[in-house]
Amino acid sequence: MSADDQGAPGERRPITSPLDGRVLGSVPVNGPEDVRSAIARARTAGRAWAGWPVARRARVAARFRDLVLDHSAELIDLVHAENGKSRINAFEEVLDTALTAGYYAQNAARFLAPSSRVGAIPLVTSASVHYRPKGVVGIISPWNYPLTLAVSDAVPALLAGNAVVLKPDSKTPLTALRAVDWLRQAGLPQDLMAVVTGPGNVLGSPLIDGVDHLMFTGSTATGRRVAAQCGERLIECTAELGGKNALLVLADADVGRTVEGAIQACFSTTGQLCVSIERIYVHASLFDEFCAAFAARSSRIVLGAGDGWDVDLGPLIDAGQLEKVSRHVDDAVARGATVLAGGRARPDLGPTFYEPTVLTGVTDEMILARAETFGPVVAVYAVASDQAAIAAANDTPYGLNASVWSRSPRHARAVARQLATGTVNINEGYAAAWGSHGAPMGGAGISGLGRRHGRDGILKYTEPQTIAAQRGGLIGPPRGVRRETYAAVMTRAARLLHRLPLSLP
Repeated sequence: MSADDQGAPGERRPITSPLDGRVLGSVPVNGPEDVRSAIARARTAGRAWAGWPVARRARVAARFRDLVLDHSAELIDLVHAENGKSRINAFEEVLDTALTAGYYAQNAARFLAPSSRVGAIPLVTSASVHYRPKGVVGIISPWNYPLTLAVSDAVPALLAGNAVVLKPDSKTPLTALRAVDWLRQAGLPQDLMAVVTGPGNVLGSPLIDGVDHLMFTGSTATGRRVAAQCGERLIECTAELGGKNALLVLADADVGRTVEGAIQACFSTTGQLCVSIERIYVHASLFDEFCAAFAARSSRIVLGAGDGWDVDLGPLIDAGQLEKVSRHVDDAVARGATVLAGGRARPDLGPTFYEPTVLTGVTDEMILARAETFGPVVAVYAVASDQAAIAAANDTPYGLNASVWSRSPRHARAVARQLATGTVNINEGYAAAWGSHGAPMGGAGISGLGRRHGRDGILKYTEPQTIAAQRGGLIGPPRGVRRETYAAVMTRAARLLHRLPLSLP
């Protein structure tokens, strides 16, 4: 389904590229009634879909994976044009989407299979857990990963037997529409996954009011409002929110390798990535060497609006994001921070380009010390010890991602376990944890609720149902046995229960 045939005739809004402002297409401006209608159609389609065997649903996901890979060049072009990110960063989205779909196609049946549990009275009571779809899942996806975050959360929701209504960000709906079109080509029923396009402040509330689970990726401020509305309805909400992520350079780190890793960790997708690094804590013994090498490497990053593979970074998404990044850096410099690299906008390259920026001397009264910048800006600090680095990294209400660099995996793991974040990457910035699709990914603190990926990423879209069967008499005192005698016998039995060789999942 293309943007041109989505929704009823009426007002349409052009979608422009942040690279050069050219119009890429147009989408309908949907309203609350369109959302309610999409939910109703999806709910009807979902009743039949829930009856499909999981293996049949999984074949749809597998075919979708193949379509994504077959059309990777087209998708890279679209993500690059609509979001502005470089081709290599756009390719990362394509690869991640294909791998996520393949992972759930391969594992959904195992995750959703009924499982036996120990009953109330072993050998007399049997219990099993079954996973029922919630119904209709709402997904609100952001502009920074218009492919991955639009459909990679939808795939496990669909495989769990749900219908989906997706509200992509208003800046990047074309990529989402293209991906959903390929899901339908892969065999997804027409109305099972709907896309509504329009402003979040108009469509968000009716979407939350009509669905049975909400998956949201975006800012912490908006996440609070989304979670509050879900709470009023007593529906579950999964949210990946903001981060002020830290990278720790331990005393035994390889500086050259760490610098290369930090470049990707800080500046991939122009720093517009919830798990990207905005703070670096370097052991004092390596601080001068690291800063010199990191600043020099940052200055060699290639910015540009071209579509060649030689471009490292594209522009910021829009003028508002450029204003925010500029304000954070200008405030820090005005208050005494030192710019080691970057520090300025590049209107000669395009309207919203900003140089990769490295700062030292950042202090707490500066905006960017504690607030998420969400741009190509990082502050570097010297620390005296591992414990000082850990304490500084944890000194934030956010808790999404962290990175630890050391020549000793054992040493790095010991440090990683002390960091209060949902993911920690050792000798990598973020891709190792994000790309481990079998492991849960999400945030602590104000960085989110729940997890995506792995078993958690599909079971959250289900309602576990326990079915227990009793053989023989009822649970309780048998006829003719005094209650106090029954209580005494059951007390002794309870003491013995956990000494028996029983599996207690």
